[in-house]
Parts: sequence; structure tokens; C-alpha cells
Amino acid sequence: MTEKLALPLLLTNPPPTKLFLPLQSHRHQQQLKLTTPTSPPPQHGTPPMQDFLFKQSPNLSKPINPQTQPDLFPIPRNRTRIGKARDPNRGKPWTHRRLSLQGQRVLDSLNDPSFETSELDKILSLLFDYDKEELSVCSGGKERLSNDVLGIIKGLGFYKKSDLAMSVFEWFKNRNGCESVLSLFEGMKNAGILPDEYTYNTLITCCRRGSLYEEAAAVFEDMKSMGFVPDKVTYNTLLDVYGKSRRIKEAIEVLREMEVNGCSPSIVTYNSLISAYARDGLLEEAMELKNQMVERGIKLDVFTYTAMLSGFVRTGKDESAMRVFEEMRTAGCKPNICTFNALIKMHGNRGKFAEMMKVFEEIKICCCVPDIVTWNTLLAVFGQNGMDSEVSGVFKEMKRVGFVPERDTYNTLISAYSRCGSFDQAMAMYKRMLDTGITPDLSTYNAVLAALARGGLWEQSEKILAEMQDGMCKPNELTHCSLLHAYANGKEIGRMLALAEEICSGVIEPHAVLLKTLVLVNSKCDLLLEAERAFLELKRKGFSPDLSTLNAMIAIYGRRQMVTKTNEILNFMKESGFTPSLATYNSLMYMHSQSENFERSEEVLKEILAKGIKPDIISYNTVIFAYCRNGRMKEASHVFSEMRESGLIPDVITYNTFVASYAADSMFEEAIDVVCYMIKHGCKPNQNTYNSVIDGYCKLNRRDDAIKFISSLHELDPHISREEECRLLERLTKWS
Repeated sequence: MTEKLALPLLLTNPPPTKLFLPLQSHRHQQQLKLTTPTSPPPQHGTPPMQDFLFKQSPNLSKPINPQTQPDLFPIPRNRTRIGKARDPNRGKPWTHRRLSLQGQRVLDSLNDPSFETSELDKILSLLFDYDKEELSVCSGGKERLSNDVLGIIKGLGFYKKSDLAMSVFEWFKNRNGCESVLSLFEGMKNAGILPDEYTYNTLITCCRRGSLYEEAAAVFEDMKSMGFVPDKVTYNTLLDVYGKSRRIKEAIEVLREMEVNGCSPSIVTYNSLISAYARDGLLEEAMELKNQMVERGIKLDVFTYTAMLSGFVRTGKDESAMRVFEEMRTAGCKPNICTFNALIKMHGNRGKFAEMMKVFEEIKICCCVPDIVTWNTLLAVFGQNGMDSEVSGVFKEMKRVGFVPERDTYNTLISAYSRCGSFDQAMAMYKRMLDTGITPDLSTYNAVLAALARGGLWEQSEKILAEMQDGMCKPNELTHCSLLHAYANGKEIGRMLALAEEICSGVIEPHAVLLKTLVLVNSKCDLLLEAERAFLELKRKGFSPDLSTLNAMIAIYGRRQMVTKTNEILNFMKESGFTPSLATYNSLMYMHSQSENFERSEEVLKEILAKGIKPDIISYNTVIFAYCRNGRMKEASHVFSEMRESGLIPDVITYNTFVASYAADSMFEEAIDVVCYMIKHGCKPNQNTYNSVIDGYCKLNRRDDAIKFISSLHELDPHISREEECRLLERLTKWS
């Protein structure tokens, strides 16, 4: 199935930079229950790679139900401007003299109190059904369509239905032949309709969802050229577009222009930039902005605190995150659902599931209601911990309490199942997403690319990238991150290094996340010099390493027993306020397991247990390996028992460690007992299991015993194949 994978491709999403000053806050996302569209979608041309995924999957282009966004449409103000003056609708019901009869009907339908989200596709399709011949043969028809679309968006903005306005915008942008953000806008101007403040602010707001910073900048410049004076709403919205697109330098320029033109930064302005800095791990800059707010007498609100808290959670600085949370409560600022979502993510990422569920319960105590992000966060946490049954359980529960999965939910599920190793289940989620009429976006494709990357399926990843570069969807830094992982997991080191060179040389913009990924993949492939180069480049460009990056350096230094270097990273983590994760401790246990001080690996295991961190199977296997390789089988067996008592199920690596150690010490009876035990407890032996026994016999020149072992294998393991027996006889022959 995997070689037939493909997707229809669409949107875009940009990068970061470092400099200094604000972005608009992550507003409180309201709970948005989406309903499944029922009417048949308009048909696109089928992208060639779609056939790779499903032999007959419909290429759906249904309206996207966006996440709830703040109301950013301005109240009409008395501004001096050049050209046509005031809005004739001030104080009156919405009318637009250039809106066609059909366009007005569509607007009325969308504005009707009984309107359901599921009807959006059917209602908007009426604009194409009306006068089809005119639309297909003359530019006047297309101008009429442009007029209607912008008139509808503008009208919804007038009625302060910004979410619905953006849904309409997304629907047309994703429809075949309407891909440009700006084509509709230009059509309106070509028809002689002068846009006003509503139009400009609406378009800039719409650009924010897709991180379309170039398009937003073009609308902004056109707005000024037409003589309109941007107000705080305009500046804050444009600044937010840049912030969400990780273009901090440009966001700061907006701030400067804003101040030059007499618009004082508001709390919305500061929250926007704090969010942008926190998103990129530039927490010192974010703290400086927070201090500026206090100095200017601007009271911090829940969005300010939550943006800071989320930034610390994202970089692994749990203690700093909790200090922000306590400061927030001391200041009498009530947490909102976004705050709780960040705390759930923090505890979940550390494997502290009991604390995570306490936060979930506290949501109810504080009279908050879990939103779609809460459920998506739970799905992501369980997915990244490989807990596929919990992923399925959460998905069922969220549907039971009335949440209809939306695009972000499916994106999270695709990612969660692929992290659990359930690639087929991940692709089933993608198919279900299409079947419910939800149009995939860049995040969807990146989620699928990440799933391919985990399997090392680099050829399929390249095909998707090529299709994205054809123009249907602009790849972003996460796209290239997945490609790096695909090369690393597929052992295509040459391709990985070639892509790395493009990043380091600037052919591909070296965003922080790309440089961090380079550290990760080079560490994974044990390329020390390349990992160090990426790590130094990250710091040289002024980016702060996150916990995953630091863990990667600890892992590569630990594998090479470079204790001094490992301690340097550990000291940096401590001084910078990072909270070590399970991955940190597992790397330390592995380093100690390979050293003369191997008992230290169990000491680290006890340390993490005392801190309330739940060890995983890698933790226990590492300590078992430390004792087995040094002949301390009694201690290894004790750790094995503790592992079972903790609820973890030993895997084939656990058992093979015992088998290899017993066989190496000529304790064949014990080795075979372990094989019997593992089979009895549902763990299937692999080639390494039997290789250890055969090699142990051969090293002692006990060929006859080896032959006897092979001949009796069918009694020991009824499921062993004839091919495996032949393979072992061939291995025995090579020893002769």
C-alpha cells in the first residue's frame, strides 16, 4: 500500500527569524462543533498522486471549518481618506450595489440564524450554478463572481461573522481555478469597485489562517496606496500574520511603522509578538516584551501568561512554565482553556499521565469546558507515547460527548497513529477525513510525510514533495524536516547530507526547526561532526536549542562515552532551566551501561522513579543489558521482575539480552529456558534469538549440540518455519 501513497495538495505555511519586539496573542479558541457536509463537493482535476493512496478516493473540495478566530473586523471610524468616502451602510442593514441578485441571496442564506455549517458547500456552489455560460466564456462573468465573493466576505465582516467569512474565503481559495488570494481582489478592482476598510481588513485576516504573509503584505500596501489609513486592527492583524508565519523581523517592522504613524501598541500587539517569540523559543525576548508591558502600565491578561507558559512548555522548561502559571494565579488572572491545554501537553510530554489527568479534571473545577484543542492534545500526547489504544479511546470519547472531528483532529490522528507504528490506521484516518468532506491542508500533508518518514519511505516522500513544488501547495520547513527524517530512517545518508548542505548554505532558508532537525538526524545516524556543525550553526544564528536538540547531543556523546561533553550539555540544560525528560535519562543510562561504572545505570533508573517519571521499556532494557553484559544475571533478573510489576511487557530485545548473555557464558540450559518462557508469554523469537544460541555452541566447538538444538526447534517453537531452520543450518556451516 505504501508505494501507492499520495495526496491532493493545497496550502502553505512559512518560517522564523530573530530580532526584537511584539505579535497578537493566541486568542482563546472557542469550542466549535463542526458538522459533516452532506452535499456532493465540486470536482477538481484529480492530482496524479491521489491514485497512489486509494484506488478510488473522491477528490473532495469541501468547505473547511476553520478554528475560531478573534473578531478583527473594525467598527467604522471617522478617518480622513483619499477617494470615495464613507461606507453607505453605516448604521443601516448591509447592502452592496454591485452584489448580484444571486450573490445577495447567498449572503442572506449565510446570515440566516438557521444556517448550518454543513450547508456552506451547497449554498456557495449556487454562485457557480448561476449563469454558467457567462462564467465560462467571458471575463465579465468572472468579474461578477469576484464581486459576489468579496461582497459576501465583506458583508459577513460587517455582521461580525469573521469565522464564517474566513470559511467562505477558504472555500473559494481551495476551489479549482480560484487558488489566488488576490485574484478575487483584483477582479473586484478591475470591475471598478473600490475596496474599503472592511475589504482590506477582511483579506488580511483571511491571510492569517494560511500564514500567507506575502499576500497579506500586498493587500496592506495596496490599502495604503488607495489612501486608506491603517488602524490598530489592521496593524495588529498584519503583525499576527507575520508572527504566525514565523517572520519576526517583518512583524517588528510593522510594529515600528505602527508607532511612527501614531498607533500605540495595545495588549493585542504585545501578545501577538510574545506568542511569536515564544513559538520560536526566543523566550528572553518574550520576557523583555512582557516587562515592557508592565513598564507601560499595560495589565497582563490570560493570553499574555498563556503565550509565555506555552513557550516554556514547548522548549522543555517545565519549572519556568509552572512559575508563570503561579504568577498568573497570584495576579488573580483566571486560566482559560488554552492555559489548561498547555499544562496537559507539558505533563503528557513528560509521561506524567496522572498529573495530566488532574489538569483535565481541574478544567471542570474552574468552570471551563474542554475544547477541540484539549481533545487533540490528548490524542497527540498518547500518540507520541505509542499508546494506540488510548488514542482510540480518546477519539471515541470526544465523539461521545458531542465533538465532531475537524481537520486538525484528523491531522493529529494521522500523526498519533503513525507515531504508534500503525501506518495503515493513520492512512485510514486520512481516508475518513476525505470521506467526511474535509479538505486537507499543509498540516495534513506534513502529517502524512511524517508518517512516511518514520518508515524511511523516502521515495514516496520525494513524490509528495515534487507534487507540492508543482505549485498546488507550498512546502514549508516542516516538510523538509520530514524529508530529512525519511532519508535518515531509510539509510539514504547521501541524500540526507545533500539536503543538509542546502539548508546550511542557505539555498533552503535555515529556520531554527530545520537546524534542530539536522542535529536530531545526524545524531540518529551517529554522524558526530555533522551533528556538532548543525548545533553550532543553530547557536550562531541566535536560535535557542530546545530539549529535543539537547537530548540528541547527549545521546551521540553518550554513545561515544564522551562524558565531559555530555556533562557540558547537562550543565547547560540546568543553567538554562530545562527539565530533563525520559529521553535524557535513557541516554545517560545507556552511557553508564557501556562503562565500568555500569551500576550507575540502575541508580539513574531509581532517580527517575523517585521524580515521578514513568520509565519505558527502553529504560528497563538498558539496565538489564548493563547487568547482563557484566555477568550479573541475578541483578538483571531483579530488574526484569520490576519491569513486569510496573505493567510493562518485555519485548524481544529484553529476552534476547538474557539469551545472548546465558549463551555467551555457556549456560545453554538457562538460555533455552528463556526462549521457552518468551514463547509461552506471547513474544515471538526472532533471528537474533536463535543466532545467539548457535553462535554460543560454535564458539565452544560444540557443533553436534548445535545440530541437536536445531533439530529440536520445532518442538520448542511450533511456529518456526522450515526456512528458518535452513538458515540456522547454513549459519552453522559458515562456522565450520
